[in-house]
Amino acid sequence: MPGFLQSIPQDTLLVLAGYAVLGGTYLVVVPLLLYAWMIKRWTLMGKLERFGVYGLVFLFFPGLILFSPFINLRMAGQGDLQP
Repeated sequence: MPGFLQSIPQDTLLVLAGYAVLGGTYLVVVPLLLYAWMIKRWTLMGKLERFGVYGLVFLFFPGLILFSPFINLRMAGQGDLQP
């Protein structure tokens, strides 16, 4: 494997690393920060802030879909319902 990496030109490795950093930022870092922001501010957002967050959700939709099974934005209930 080390021989394979040495056969690839240095500029190609830099381009691939740049794509990996940008892709990781787009698919992982920004969506997690956006989820954290939404969880913290969901019930306190004003109209313009909510409009901006919805725009960011549209922009970073692929990354948000990756984490959607693990994050719950529903409000907490009033407790256990006893009949």
